[in-house]
Amino acid sequence: MAQKRDYYEVLGVGKTASVDEIKRAYRELAKKYHPDVNKSPEAEEKFKELSEAYEVLVDPPKRQQYDQYGHAGPEIFGGRGFTWQDFTHFGDIEDLFSGSSFFGRDIFDVFFSGGAGSFGGFSSGRPSRPSRGSDLRVDADLTLEEVASGAEKKIRVQRQERCSECKGTGSKGSGGLRTCPACNGSGQQRSEKRTPFGYFATVTTCSRCGGRGKVVESPCPKCGGAGVETARRDITVKIPAGVSDGNHLRLSGEGSAGEYGGGKGDLYVVIHVKPHDVFERHGDDLYLEVPISYTQAALGAEIVVPTLHGTARLKIPAATQSHTIFRLRGEGISHLQASGRGDQHVRVIIQTPKKLSGRQKEMLEQLSKIEDKPLKGLFDKIKDKLG
Repeated sequence: MAQKRDYYEVLGVGKTASVDEIKRAYRELAKKYHPDVNKSPEAEEKFKELSEAYEVLVDPPKRQQYDQYGHAGPEIFGGRGFTWQDFTHFGDIEDLFSGSSFFGRDIFDVFFSGGAGSFGGFSSGRPSRPSRGSDLRVDADLTLEEVASGAEKKIRVQRQERCSECKGTGSKGSGGLRTCPACNGSGQQRSEKRTPFGYFATVTTCSRCGGRGKVVESPCPKCGGAGVETARRDITVKIPAGVSDGNHLRLSGEGSAGEYGGGKGDLYVVIHVKPHDVFERHGDDLYLEVPISYTQAALGAEIVVPTLHGTARLKIPAATQSHTIFRLRGEGISHLQASGRGDQHVRVIIQTPKKLSGRQKEMLEQLSKIEDKPLKGLFDKIKDKLG
């Protein structure tokens, strides 16, 4: 396969050429190599090469992609290479070839292999079918306890459902549909437009019947001919343990029904997890703070701490410092896509009593006398370093 030439080289312009300079270059070369003017065997391919280069360089986003990535630019022609379906600048050369034909045929018949009307994107080739219903979204609020164990939530949705009277046909009775007079049942309408390359036929969805090929002669009195009606439904949603704030669940076929018998959309349930008064969640792990007394920290103790699943016993070793963190394995949140659970991390905070009894005060005073010497020695060391 021949290697593609640089687009700037094809049009004979520099890399800093303005849009006007690119347009002038293309118009001159298009006049020279148009197959209706130039009968040489290579004229058709040359004209296509010019048009491909012009399509990219005259369009700022495509030109930027080309300058950065070359012919492999990710957005240029969707990565599939240029076809005449990609050419969008007929108006730039509107007057160059007015009424021209290529060997007696419309130029589209030659370039687009399918005759007028096959130019990509404008011809549908078949009538539209009943459309799929729209997707819906609802929000579900969960507590951290519900996240830990999973939950069932009843949610109310308002959606379009197939009309119970006409069963989605939109017609009153069985004889209410007739062939659309605007498109004769094809679901399409055809129009022609003159372009620099000849006449161009476009095929669009029939505006009268919306592509069905049939119109409702006697509309259903309940749905007005649409085939759907509004309904409110309560749906029970099973929410697995381990979901996070912002996760969503998709319930297939629980959205709105499409018009004229079209399929149902989906329902998306977006999860919102409420803040907890005690626990903080980080991934599947939980964190909380637990107060302990000075004596529990100094002498050691066994305390009971809350968990999302009940309570657990935590052993505090002697000489524990404030803000030490202990881990309770498997007391966190269930893993969403795996077995097991995260951990619970307990930070102990040593609390100073706000009010002391006489006996407590007496014992602490005795303790302070014992601690006075090492503390005094420490202060003396600090003083010596500073002074």
